Amino acid sequence: MAQRTRKTLEILHSLAACGMIGALAGYGILLTYGPQDTPQQYADLHASVSAICDYLLVPSLAVALVSGLIAMAVHAPFLDQRWAWAKALLGISMFEGTLGFVGHKASAAAEFSVKVADGSATQAQLHEAIASEWQALAVVLALTVANVILGVWRPAMRGRRAASQAGPGDVRSSG
Repeated sequence: MAQRTRKTLEILHSLAACGMIGALAGYGILLTYGPQDTPQQYADLHASVSAICDYLLVPSLAVALVSGLIAMAVHAPFLDQRWAWAKALLGISMFEGTLGFVGHKASAAAEFSVKVADGSATQAQLHEAIASEWQALAVVLALTVANVILGVWRPAMRGRRAASQAGPGDVRSSG
C-alpha cells in the first residue's frame, strides 16, 4: 500500500510539473505570438493569459507542491535526502514566484492595457510592463525546470546521517 501511495504521489507530482511547464510555455507563446497590435487586442490577450494562470498554472502548482510535501511525509527516506529538501525549497520559491510575480504581472498588464486603450497610459509604459512580465516569467520557468531536473537527477546530496547509514546505490532506490 505504501508503495502504491508513493507511486501515485510521484505520478501526480510529475503530471503537475508538466502542467506548470505547459502553462508557462503557453503564457510565453501568447506573449510572443498573440495579437497585440491594439491595446484592446493586448487586453484580450491578457485575459487569455489570466485564464491559463487561473485554470492551469496555479492548480498545477498547488498539486505539485502538496503532492511533493506529502510524498516527503509518507516516504521517510526522502526526509534524509538533501535533494528532496532542495526541491521543497524550490517548490516554495515557485509558489511565491508564481503567485507573487506571474499572477500579479498578468493581471496588472491586463489592467494596464485597458489604460493604454483609454489613453491614460503611454505605449512606452506598456512596453516597460511587458519587459517586466517577461523577466518574471523567465524566473518562474527557470525555477520550475530546475525543480524538475533536480527531481529526475536526484544528485547524491544526502545528509550526514543518511550518508553514514546508506549503502552503495541507496540514493536512487529511495526515490
